[in-house]
Amino acid sequence: MAKKSAVEKNKTRAKLVKRFAARRSVLKAMAKDESLSDQERFAARLKLAKLPRNSAPTRLRNRCEVTGRPRGYYRKLKMSRIALRDMGNDGKVPGLVKSSW
Repeated sequence: MAKKSAVEKNKTRAKLVKRFAARRSVLKAMAKDESLSDQERFAARLKLAKLPRNSAPTRLRNRCEVTGRPRGYYRKLKMSRIALRDMGNDGKVPGLVKSSW
């Protein structure tokens, strides 16, 4: 199990990303728009910089929903390789068979 503090920190980041997503995308579009004046684009960059750091989607970490493990994560299943193997061995994942050769 991962530290609860790390898992909770990631959850609060996810909420912030969701909350500021629209505002962030508008400001980014303004900053990239070359039809605007340089001053307007610079002002958009300043407003973007004043948003909370944790509202940036790159600060999110994919974590296993079962254990909170940050590495060995399968996006499709939203769990780590270790949790998948444990659940597969217990017969909780339909169609998953232990390989042997």
